[in-house]
Amino acid sequence: MENQSMEKQSELYRGKAKTVYTTADPNFLILEFRDDTSAFDGERIEQLSRKGMVNNRFNHFIMSKLAAAGIPTQMERLLSDTECLVKKLDMIPVECVVRNRAAGSLVRRLGVEEGLELNPPTFELFLKNDALHDPMVNETHAIAFGWATAEQLAEMKRLTFAVNAVLKSLFDEAGMLLVDYKLEFGVFEGTIVLGDEFSPDGCRLWDKETLTKLDKDRFRQGLGGVVEAYEEVAKRLGVELPA
Repeated sequence: MENQSMEKQSELYRGKAKTVYTTADPNFLILEFRDDTSAFDGERIEQLSRKGMVNNRFNHFIMSKLAAAGIPTQMERLLSDTECLVKKLDMIPVECVVRNRAAGSLVRRLGVEEGLELNPPTFELFLKNDALHDPMVNETHAIAFGWATAEQLAEMKRLTFAVNAVLKSLFDEAGMLLVDYKLEFGVFEGTIVLGDEFSPDGCRLWDKETLTKLDKDRFRQGLGGVVEAYEEVAKRLGVELPA
């Protein structure tokens, strides 16, 4: 594959914050991170300067760390400040969520205290469907409706907890708590592979000492300083960002 010559062809999919493009190679796509920021299933959208660049570089950094730990990812390489080359996966329409502490919908559903440490961490599945507001589902739903096989779900769960082991330690060393996060998986040449992205858009990160929120909750909750928080997280991890 001539990675160096990869260029965007047609737009394949436009999400709330990313656009996916085809390339000349049917096995590879270009993922473009935009400055769009959305919340509440796209009901609120704003443009935040530098966000696309920060998330693209952050995602590449995290995926590289995970790949080094033996976790298969769709990441191939960075193409520009806002674009990366990725494998084209047959995506599984179920998100995996791990919670190390209680926050967000778990607090609302169960009435538990925000920040409560969860031991063991919880594992949940959600159907990717904006119209239905990504409802929570279980393994038998996924199998019965043909979204994934039992074997695929078992591997997704294994990989999700492997990610947790790597990233909890990584963020802890940088003075942050990895509160919770979501992962998406797909199939590439018969193998379950981590897809989509890992950025402050899809996880909760708190400062370990002050519990200051350093993720998209700053946007959801109107706290301001969204990109500044993302850049602070990147800086602590050692992600290289252009001035």
